[in-house]
Amino acid sequence: MINVSSDLRSRVIEALRSVYDPEIPINVWDLGLIYDLKVNDSGDVHVLMTLTAPGCPLAVSINSLVEEVVKSVEGVRKVEVELTFNPPWNPGRMTPEGRKLFKSLYGYDIMEYWESMHGPLSTQQ
Repeated sequence: MINVSSDLRSRVIEALRSVYDPEIPINVWDLGLIYDLKVNDSGDVHVLMTLTAPGCPLAVSINSLVEEVVKSVEGVRKVEVELTFNPPWNPGRMTPEGRKLFKSLYGYDIMEYWESMHGPLSTQQ
């Protein structure tokens, strides 16, 4: 028996991978902007997300795009996108794929750079 919410969650994650940060051409999932994703068997989805900086002028459009792509996933009934800046985003939230893509785009490892500027990230994120 397939867990409906698990299958739906996988499809929602794939949809989120189609939404890109306009300043850093990496999708919101691999960039680590999605802090929490709750999907239930009824098709209700709650996305807790952040942005790389609180003053992002495209915050409304990114949130709207996240909501649109999640709504487009078959089986999704209702979507709530919640924006938070607590805790602030840091590159430790990026997936390994996101870090690899960042390095291929910009030529350096963002975690090494971040830690050289800010010290080691704590294990709590």
